Amino acid sequence: ADLGFALQTREKDSVQRAQCGAGAILFDMADPQQPVGAVPEDANAACVGTGSEMAGKAAGCAGCPNQEACATAPKGPDPDMAAIQERMQHIRHKILVLSGKGGVGKSTFSAQLAFALAATGAQVGLLDIDICGPSMPRMLGLEGQDMHSSNAGWSPVYVEDNLGVISIGFMLPDPDDAVIWRGPRKNGLIKQFLKDVDWGELDYLIVDAPPGTSDEHISVAQLLKGCGVDGAVVVTTPQEVALIDVRKEVNFCKKTGIPVLGVVENMSGLRQRADALRFFLPASTRPHSATSSPAQGGATEGPAVSPTDAASQGPVGQSDSGVSAAAADIDVTEQVLAALRQVAPQLETLVATAEVFHAGSGGGRGLAAAMGVPFLGQVPLDPQLSCAAEEGRSAFAGTRSAARTGALPALRAVIDAVLAAVGEAPSGDPTAAAADGQTNGANGGLLVGL
Repeated sequence: ADLGFALQTREKDSVQRAQCGAGAILFDMADPQQPVGAVPEDANAACVGTGSEMAGKAAGCAGCPNQEACATAPKGPDPDMAAIQERMQHIRHKILVLSGKGGVGKSTFSAQLAFALAATGAQVGLLDIDICGPSMPRMLGLEGQDMHSSNAGWSPVYVEDNLGVISIGFMLPDPDDAVIWRGPRKNGLIKQFLKDVDWGELDYLIVDAPPGTSDEHISVAQLLKGCGVDGAVVVTTPQEVALIDVRKEVNFCKKTGIPVLGVVENMSGLRQRADALRFFLPASTRPHSATSSPAQGGATEGPAVSPTDAASQGPVGQSDSGVSAAAADIDVTEQVLAALRQVAPQLETLVATAEVFHAGSGGGRGLAAAMGVPFLGQVPLDPQLSCAAEEGRSAFAGTRSAARTGALPALRAVIDAVLAAVGEAPSGDPTAAAADGQTNGANGGLLVGL
């Protein structure tokens, strides 16, 4: 069955086979980076792999419909490996961005890392190997662009002269088309990306991977073996439900020989300018006489809301959900901000914080300490990062916007930690200093925990 999972261990050759769907990769457990080969979908249970010297000749091959083909197929090293190594030798640093959990912000981090490195003048490539969910065309403002080929190979799509991107998203006729591929086709495309893309000379190649520890990850570990991969940045969120899967990713890296540059805890609380917050008077806090809303004359608790203001702002969700005015929350943002400005004239430098995910087991920092890998830092949730990803631009563009957010200095510090992990100097972006000064209380700024 496509979703079936079978695990078989052959004691003699110390080979572990994990077969999912159409095929699988076999790894010698003594050296997880050495694949024995692909396994055909209709192979015998004792298949030794198409790349084995005993393919088609072993006792377990008897009666297999692929026996003759395996026996006569060429053996030895994959000739494409030499072509991949030739491409990779022109790239100084190769950094993987991984996570065992989906939705933790790997692609956002990869995109902003690429933007930040390119802003230093470095030559940067970004390879999106998320075959089924490519995000990079959107996150780098390249939707609708196409890849082109020449005698030298496939050409990346360029954001700037020094920032090129490769993604299956550029190959889809419609961005909403689903890529319904099994493992072998995914592996084949990733090999083509590594073998055929003409990056030229690069300072950094960032590889953005999908969640998990399966096809795409195995392909990268196999194909980049011997190419001098610097290591992997592993992204998580603070809660245990994410950490469970991220631990698997760290173990995957250890078993396949990929150095772990460090763990990044993303979505580490929320930091938001106070003047960008919205405030509501919950319906449940109003007295029963508030079967009518404040706009209808009902009593209220909390900040005073004039009938005119309440009517103009309206109850939350009334038009979309059909909730009556009496049962809906009332937007009192303007009244609350006016009251805050009376006691905090420096409201524009006020930053509100809140914990969003429960980090009962220590979050990313605890995971890194327990697994003996570096901790690179924490990046809080910030609407400016989300807007940058949606708009396909660098979150660091524009010193004024960068200086008014709590997340960008933290993100900059993590990027500098990644640079240090690969032996490079910090980026030295002046935006970070401006942002640090304002969000850490300079110029009379305040920090309020909500």
